[in-house]
Amino acid sequence: MKFVDEATITIEAGKGGNGCMSFRREKFIAKGGPDGGDGGDGGSVFVEADESLNTLIDYRFQPRYSAQNGKGGQSRNCTGAKGDDLVMKVPVGTTVVDIDTDEVLADLTKVGQIEKIAQGGFHGLGNTRFKSSVNRAPRQTTSGSLGETRNVKLELKVLADVGLLGLPNAGKSTFIRSVSAATPKVADYPFTTLVPNLGVVSAEKHKSFVIADIPGIIEGAAEGAGLGIQFLKHLARNRILLHLVDMAPWDDVAPADSARVIVRELEKFSPTLAAQPRWLVLNKLDMVPEEEQEERCQAVVDALGWEGPVYRISAINKMGTQQLVQDIQVLLDQLAAQLAEDPELVEAELQVRRAIDREGRERIEQMREEIRAKRRGDDDFDDFDDDDYDVEVEYVKN
Repeated sequence: MKFVDEATITIEAGKGGNGCMSFRREKFIAKGGPDGGDGGDGGSVFVEADESLNTLIDYRFQPRYSAQNGKGGQSRNCTGAKGDDLVMKVPVGTTVVDIDTDEVLADLTKVGQIEKIAQGGFHGLGNTRFKSSVNRAPRQTTSGSLGETRNVKLELKVLADVGLLGLPNAGKSTFIRSVSAATPKVADYPFTTLVPNLGVVSAEKHKSFVIADIPGIIEGAAEGAGLGIQFLKHLARNRILLHLVDMAPWDDVAPADSARVIVRELEKFSPTLAAQPRWLVLNKLDMVPEEEQEERCQAVVDALGWEGPVYRISAINKMGTQQLVQDIQVLLDQLAAQLAEDPELVEAELQVRRAIDREGRERIEQMREEIRAKRRGDDDFDDFDDDDYDVEVEYVKN
């Protein structure tokens, strides 16, 4: 199975059934009058969040979906059958956006959540509806209205409380393996994760949170370098971002320079996302001589002008990870309590997520348009397709 986090489709709600024109004709009953029934309503289109799905691949290869039309009315005042609704199953975390209006039609963040994204057409009226004291034999009917047709984009964003941010080989996959039972690929040679990985972290009994490892960002990602910045949208729902910095880089790039690269690319992608709570995690300190650790760590802090929380860890041998996990759980508990007490904070958080979604969508589309503009003259070049990787998303509890 492939991991697909975007799909563009056309949906069409059902047309309403037409009204019937009919007159009662029975033996021994003269001038029976009108008996044409109404048509049935057209089916609407809904989306439902299904926890058993984790990819939009089903919608990548079938671009059009239609609900059933309503049936026409019949004689003897029989109403036509209503068209069946179409319920489209999508993964939890899917956002449905109208391409033509840029309107967010649905944001599915809970298992079982159902939202209507296209209204079915309304039924037409039979001639019975038009009879009156001065119009005993009406010959008027109405046709059913058309259902809504929309061109929509499905965008999947993994649901996690904590997101890992960093260059390739910063140790994000090793960190998620260290604190959860997830097993993303790690190796002793440089490479980057290709799709998001999720792990469930148990900080203490009956308390846990979800952490997401997204593909590494490199310098120039906002212009399409590497895997680009399209995976940064998966951080839109995170409450905390952990910025991992490799303190013993294999390519001898100064950790301070690596840290600045991530900050610049994050700001280009979404200023709102860059302003969200972010903790600095200095990783791989077990590979740094003890007498150099303080100097290297301070250099990163100074280069970023960092004033937030700083953690010094070694993910591979779990040095410092337990304290980090516990502090994350404490902060998440505090945020949950604040949201429960103040409904206005819930709305404010929702507005922030919408702003990140909007800024990220605009930046990704701008990046893709710039890349297309550069490549229009190269007929032999095949555009990068992020559908070329096996799915590796997993929820595993330790």
